[in-house]
Amino acid sequence: MSPHNDAPSPAGSYSQRLSNLTLGPLPSPGHSATDSLYSHSPYSDSFESTSMSSADDNSSRPLIPGVYAPTVAFFHNDNEDLDLATVANHAVRLAEAGVAGLTTQGSNGEAVHLTHNERRQVTTTTRRALDDAGFHQMPLVVGCGAQSTRETIELCHEALHAGGDYALILPPSYYKPMFRADSLIEFFQDVASGSPIPILIYNYPGAVSGIDLDSDTIIKLAEHPNITGCKLTCGNTGKLNRIAAATRASTPSEIGSGFMCLGGSADFTLQTLIGGGSGTIGGLANIAPKACVKLINLYMSGNIKEAQKMQAVVARGDWAAISGGIVGTKSALETYFGYGGYGRKPLPRPTKEETAKYARDFGELVKLEKSL
Repeated sequence: MSPHNDAPSPAGSYSQRLSNLTLGPLPSPGHSATDSLYSHSPYSDSFESTSMSSADDNSSRPLIPGVYAPTVAFFHNDNEDLDLATVANHAVRLAEAGVAGLTTQGSNGEAVHLTHNERRQVTTTTRRALDDAGFHQMPLVVGCGAQSTRETIELCHEALHAGGDYALILPPSYYKPMFRADSLIEFFQDVASGSPIPILIYNYPGAVSGIDLDSDTIIKLAEHPNITGCKLTCGNTGKLNRIAAATRASTPSEIGSGFMCLGGSADFTLQTLIGGGSGTIGGLANIAPKACVKLINLYMSGNIKEAQKMQAVVARGDWAAISGGIVGTKSALETYFGYGGYGRKPLPRPTKEETAKYARDFGELVKLEKSL
């Protein structure tokens, strides 16, 4: 493998030049401002990269830099059936807070606890809720990771028919000891070629037996015309910077190539933006979407001192989300927003002591959120 460097854009999807259109500062959180941003996105007319030219023309809902919320799946407490009404209401709450897009079937969405049919229900409900609330142009990313290439492609097709615009793909890991050096590259290339919607690479070593895709691998994969971005939950900002530079990733102020290089956690939002990244897909946005959006707005307006102060609050809140996982996130939603419920078994229900701890740990962040 070649050494890391901030090389020119690799040949392929990102070699084409775009017009010098730029995105201005992100609008203040709110329904009309957000929908206006999508309606007038420069991508809709000027984005020429083949990254967006998949089947079914998903360029109608382009990914734009900003905050993406990986939504929570909600269940009825008495029987663990899906609570689709809460799924819908939560999606609209996040959209109204000004996020750039939503992601279903991620870790926060308990995708591993859902059947294929339930996955489709969550995605369909989310898409319908967004449309009914007027967020027709808000993109929907769907987690489609599976252990075989075949099932992963199947999930991508199901995501499209359920209303998804993009697929977020984890590498398979169950047979990791048997993989050859190029097995994962072949996996992502095969999935990208077979998927009817563009895909984003999801690098999350903690969820896949420690598999950690390096920057050389992701830069190589970015040449595929149907790979349109990556989510880096590894937290490696050096890796993010190398990928962003090599792919000329979109940022809140520059269209670049259209490739989305996203941090996977809100606790390094500023670091992501400074390093040339496109924004974040972070679970904390389920609790504090306005704070996550405001943080990017402060950075874009040049108010770095205030952005640093807010980043500290967000980072402390994100540590509560990271350490408490989906159990803590749902507990905080229940405490502060009146909905949330519990995860599916075998996830434990928090004790009274744990519930009180989650409330304390998220308290500072929720106070900020409710002030915005």
